[in-house]
Amino acid sequence: MDKPVRVKRSQFATFLNVTPSGDAPTWARMGKGITSASVSYNPTVNDEQYIHEDSGTKELDSYAPTMAGEQTAYKGDAVFDYVDSLRQSRAVGDDAKTDMLMIYVYDKEAEGKYKAEKQEVAISINEFGGEAGGAVTISYDVGFCGEPEIGTATIADKVVTFTKK
Repeated sequence: MDKPVRVKRSQFATFLNVTPSGDAPTWARMGKGITSASVSYNPTVNDEQYIHEDSGTKELDSYAPTMAGEQTAYKGDAVFDYVDSLRQSRAVGDDAKTDMLMIYVYDKEAEGKYKAEKQEVAISINEFGGEAGGAVTISYDVGFCGEPEIGTATIADKVVTFTKK
């Protein structure tokens, strides 16, 4: 049996398509100015007790994942520029949607090929601003829309390619 290896946050790579209306996705890695970002799966659990039982029964009905984050503003960072453009236009509906790619760099399928999920997401802006004398920050939620596409991704020369299984 192999010795367990600690997985670092940098090995869970998240990318946003910053040109959702383009002919091909432009994947930009989320990271610059972001110190913490986690997927909250937000499960819906149905808890029932049947008349013939003394203990309850739990059923997992669904998930409604989101990724909340706060980002320090770095003009020129593709993710910040895209999210800030959504804020400035107060994008709603389909205009606030794009794709997110989650690449599990720690879970290699072959040399240079990693397990990945592509997910349609809606980005909602929460706050923009900051403390006097400090950097501007923007906080936003990335809400998952529907089911993910499961596949693999390659990262070569900073170009990301997703292949659906």
